[in-house]
Amino acid sequence: MIEAGLFDRLMERVDDDGLRLTGEGGFLPEMIKAVLERGLQAELTDHLGYEKGDPAGRGSPNSRNGSTSKTLSTEVGQVPLAVPRDRASTFEPRLVPKGARRAGGLDDMIISLYAGGMTVRDIQHHLARTLGTELSHETISKITDAVLDEVKAWQTRPLEEIYPIIYLDAIVVKVRDGHQVRNRAAHIAVGVDLDGVKHVLGIWVQASEGAKFWAGVCAELRNRGVRDVLIVCCDGLTGFPEAIEATWPSTTVQTCTVHLIRAAMRFVSYQDRKKVAAALRPIYTAPTVEAAETELLAFAGSDLGRRYPATVATWENAWERFIPFLAFPPELRKIIYTTNSIESLNYQLRKIIKNRGHFPNDDAVTKLLWLAIRDIEDKRARQRVKEAGLPANQRKAPGRLVEGATVLGWKQALGALALAYPDRLGPYLT
Repeated sequence: MIEAGLFDRLMERVDDDGLRLTGEGGFLPEMIKAVLERGLQAELTDHLGYEKGDPAGRGSPNSRNGSTSKTLSTEVGQVPLAVPRDRASTFEPRLVPKGARRAGGLDDMIISLYAGGMTVRDIQHHLARTLGTELSHETISKITDAVLDEVKAWQTRPLEEIYPIIYLDAIVVKVRDGHQVRNRAAHIAVGVDLDGVKHVLGIWVQASEGAKFWAGVCAELRNRGVRDVLIVCCDGLTGFPEAIEATWPSTTVQTCTVHLIRAAMRFVSYQDRKKVAAALRPIYTAPTVEAAETELLAFAGSDLGRRYPATVATWENAWERFIPFLAFPPELRKIIYTTNSIESLNYQLRKIIKNRGHFPNDDAVTKLLWLAIRDIEDKRARQRVKEAGLPANQRKAPGRLVEGATVLGWKQALGALALAYPDRLGPYLT
């Protein structure tokens, strides 16, 4: 078309004559119709073994028998097709299989729109407005539900025997429960394998974030093959460490410093927040446990400490679970002192779910979060491919968010872990 100048003439008609490209009567649906119908005729010819009108077909036990009308929904609108038939009813078209009402690309488009945060009704209106494609609410729901088996397979897949580090956290989502909408917690686990690569290990939805439920999550991870975890970084939820240690007794539980600071700042007035934040910094940047204790005592005895005793108490109550990371060198400290690896993921997920209002059930939550993670990583990968070959200073595409991302400085951190846990890590490094 380009070499013959047809493409340029077509574009001129779009500009001058108002020729439609998509929707009913548009050029693209008509072109797809022509291509598919010719392809179906070619398939039938191959099935019968002779061309239409060929004398070789006389006396054949099978022959052409007209056509059946069907409408195919595509990315460019509704396409009416005349699907050829044979008298013996043995023709099984592969180009447009029997029972198919949608082109495969349309299903991919719907799933992508859903993963981006659009509701089923939003997608329904979007397709009708932009493509002229009318799909029912139930059809779109079935298309998105088709990934549930894939989600369940992912959720139950076998895991590595050991993850040196696992991050655990939860985000709040709204789910319809009868005639009410309730807050529920979507629990997410991210593990770092021996190569320093992060993996989302699973997503679990529960009425609230509780230590008892987290104990069940840890038990499930154990049942899927995780025999040992060196360090688990989590928030300061009461009973959380005990829930983890019930599954992995030798695991070091590290309270997220960022969560601890947030909890401590809850009692501080707005005008003093910057001063308190600056006064707390020497505690979690101290070189040793002893130095951190000295800094905490200094803060407790200061004017700010006496003004906000609840802030001091927050640190004192979390002290035993806060100090483990202080025993490690800086290369490992910066990896385990906070759950930022999972917080960045949660931030992206919140942007997607904030406009949805609420979910119809727990499975819908898991489905969307899994699709969203996959969609985010796919978009970033396409951006990186687009910039491949450019000088490093001209590349702006973001790296992997979580799944498949490599921890910076992992070699040094792994060395520190090997020295701290020689008996547990050594067999996996040989």
